[in-house]
Amino acid sequence: MYYVVVFLVRIAMHIWYDLRFEGRENIPKGRACVYASNHRTYADPVLVTLAGHGRFSFMAKSELFEGNKLFAWLIRWLGAFPVERGKGDTAAIDKAIDNVQHGVNLLIFPEGTRSKDGSVGRGKTGVALIAARAGADVLPVGVNFTGKLHFRSKIVVRIGKPIPASALTLAEGLSDKEMLRYLKKNVMPPIMDGIRSLVDAPPELPVQTEG
Repeated sequence: MYYVVVFLVRIAMHIWYDLRFEGRENIPKGRACVYASNHRTYADPVLVTLAGHGRFSFMAKSELFEGNKLFAWLIRWLGAFPVERGKGDTAAIDKAIDNVQHGVNLLIFPEGTRSKDGSVGRGKTGVALIAARAGADVLPVGVNFTGKLHFRSKIVVRIGKPIPASALTLAEGLSDKEMLRYLKKNVMPPIMDGIRSLVDAPPELPVQTEG
């Protein structure tokens, strides 16, 4: 049923938008990955899922699960799970690692919130920690469109070359604070630089924010 829904959504999104995917050949075959994307619109989880391969799970702010019960059930069924932002939610991190190790891709937005101007801000270290502990490659993703999304808006979802799990190896013997500093200094820069390179759109598709 999940893949039937994805198939129908794919058709609908291609009808509603001028949607194009680039770099899908960069997706490793036969194993789950961590997709690290810029965040501009509520449609981003759908857009990245359609660009990728296989089943996905998502970290979503806990507030989304506290309102409408039907909506909460739907996003859980589609792979979302809650995370308490800014609180070092170890349960959510463990859930993410478990999903990846069991063959389910993880989509995460390292910035933690939507960009107001279309630029890519600083990334939080959670994406590097999850990928390293799960032994998974990281795929940088850039979602690009012009102005506000509307009928037949041109959207390009670019997938970059994977950052291999071997490049994310955690240094042994470090304390938690030292580990965070290590990830911030050595692992996050190539992830965020990869995303930025995909968001630096050509002149015919300038980067602007959704209203």
